[in-house]
Amino acid sequence: MNKRARARGASSYPGSYFVLGFRIAALAGAGAVLCACEGNPFASEPADFGREVALDRLRRIDTANLDRYAKPNPKIPTDAAGMVDKEAIERARKRFEGLKTYDLTIEEARASTLANNLDLQIALMDPAIARETVSQEDARFESAFTLRTLWSEQNQPTGLDLPFIDQTYTGTRFIEPGVTIPTRTGETINVSFLPQRFDSNPSTGVFNPQYTNDLAFSVSQPLLRNAGRRANTAALRVANYNRQASEASTKLEAIRQLAAIDRSYWRLYQAKKNLEVAQQQYELASAQLDTAQNKVRAGSVAEIEAIRSQAGVSDRLDTIIRAQNDVLTQQRELKRVMNMPGLDVGSPTMVVPSTPPDLVLYEFNRDDLTKFAVATRMEMLELELRLAADAANIDFQQNQALPLLSLDYTYNVNGLGGVRGTAFQNTMSFEHADWSVGLSAQIPLGNEAARSAVRRAILTRLQRLSTREARELAIRQEVLNSIDSIEAAWQRVIASRQSVILNTRALQAEQRQFAVGSSTSVFVLDATTRLAEAQFSEISAITDYEIAQVDLAFSTGTLLGQSRVDLTIPGRPDPDQPAPREEVGREGPAPYLPGPGILEIFRKGRAPSEETPPVLPAPTEQPAPVPSGTPVDPGRAVPDPVQPVADGYDKAKAPAGP
Repeated sequence: MNKRARARGASSYPGSYFVLGFRIAALAGAGAVLCACEGNPFASEPADFGREVALDRLRRIDTANLDRYAKPNPKIPTDAAGMVDKEAIERARKRFEGLKTYDLTIEEARASTLANNLDLQIALMDPAIARETVSQEDARFESAFTLRTLWSEQNQPTGLDLPFIDQTYTGTRFIEPGVTIPTRTGETINVSFLPQRFDSNPSTGVFNPQYTNDLAFSVSQPLLRNAGRRANTAALRVANYNRQASEASTKLEAIRQLAAIDRSYWRLYQAKKNLEVAQQQYELASAQLDTAQNKVRAGSVAEIEAIRSQAGVSDRLDTIIRAQNDVLTQQRELKRVMNMPGLDVGSPTMVVPSTPPDLVLYEFNRDDLTKFAVATRMEMLELELRLAADAANIDFQQNQALPLLSLDYTYNVNGLGGVRGTAFQNTMSFEHADWSVGLSAQIPLGNEAARSAVRRAILTRLQRLSTREARELAIRQEVLNSIDSIEAAWQRVIASRQSVILNTRALQAEQRQFAVGSSTSVFVLDATTRLAEAQFSEISAITDYEIAQVDLAFSTGTLLGQSRVDLTIPGRPDPDQPAPREEVGREGPAPYLPGPGILEIFRKGRAPSEETPPVLPAPTEQPAPVPSGTPVDPGRAVPDPVQPVADGYDKAKAPAGP
């Protein structure tokens, strides 16, 4: 049977109905398989919204139940008979005895901070993320392989009263590979090869089937907007400036964390020394109490002297307890910043600062230090990089304000034949070629949007310039304040040292006077208090002197110590690794009901009462329980997506459609 007869009999051939039915069945089967694998494609499901946290975790605020930790019948003195509990006093005074200790140098604290500090680890991720942004921008200029394929058959009725021809048949098949090459100067180059096969009945050419080949080469060159290397690499330059600014910010964070560990170290040193002074004061007050009690028993002084001495011992015990708590607080802060393995914030190990203060007198050149600080502070470098990015953005926005004018050139080599080889030979002979050159333009009539973008970019840079001037002024102030703090702390060290020496002599004199009966316990205790205040002042002055040096180093963008610090940016992760599981801790039922979607238009006969949407309960209310046997209607419209799911809802049993 020839093709004409086949075309005539196509509509009456019994097998055509079978082929049509088979195609419809195959399409329906594919759709059913897709729906079975992915659920109803026209309705929402709880899984579409991700995992849900239990509602009580989001909305309920629990009360702190401290009663379960309460001790029964605590001993609180109410009169003179219950005041003295020597065992409790000794336990409070020797609270830290028997605990494991760890001698820590300031160099070890700095090294542990660099290796383990969590805030620093977070900051180190920023340059790595910015580096991938640069890589992503650079990848915009990568070439792309394209592939397009088509297989089509068309049977069209002719509408002509001709014998043997009541319809026409046309078949087309092709596979078109190609390469798209974007350039850094704005051009887009496309190279493609299109081999095609045409079948037709009745025949429309010499060959049937007919093979054609098209080897195409095209170039599109912007002439104004998006023209030139700087316009096309502006986003890449901005991304690289931001990457460097991110590294500067990370370096600043490293300096900040190392300065924080130095401050924590010296504050712990201060707390430890204050505790030693408090213990010494307790021992002095206890010795005074023993002396007063002996004199009372001897009848040389009144009983009031012993009572005053007992009050002095109690006061010193309170100072010890507060000093112990200060030690724990400062020690915990030091452990947090260091994050040393085996020495976490909950560890009972007592940290002993083993690096002594280095009391050295300095004479600074203020002008040199302020200039050095402005030149080396990472905030200034970060601002310079941001300003460079702003300049690149202004240049790009000005380019985007130009009209869009493009030059398009296309060169195509054709081939034709009755077989594929002949068509390919005709193509390679380059005898049948065509080309075209054209211009396309798009000129905004007002162009106000682009001009506003340029003005916004300029204003952003002006704002950052003002920020740079303000930051420079603040840096100069920080340097000068740190120098003043160092000089003042040195003078305080000298003054407090003299005060300690003189108050020690005064205490010794009062003790001798009390021994011979020329003084009272009040004067002795006052002398010990003044000595303690002088010792506290000396410790505070020494600590402030060390911290002021840390502040001066931070204000100049440098670090104390002998070792240079080099930061290491995390490596590039494997992009092909499995995606992590979506976990949100303790989960509850999804508050989203599967909606009917587009299938709602086919739903009929719904009672008006069923159209009432469910009401969202108040945060203090719990949803009314639904019997487990109550069926869930998956077709109910939910205007507010935050709705609690009924207790009886089972996703596996819920129907996927109407």
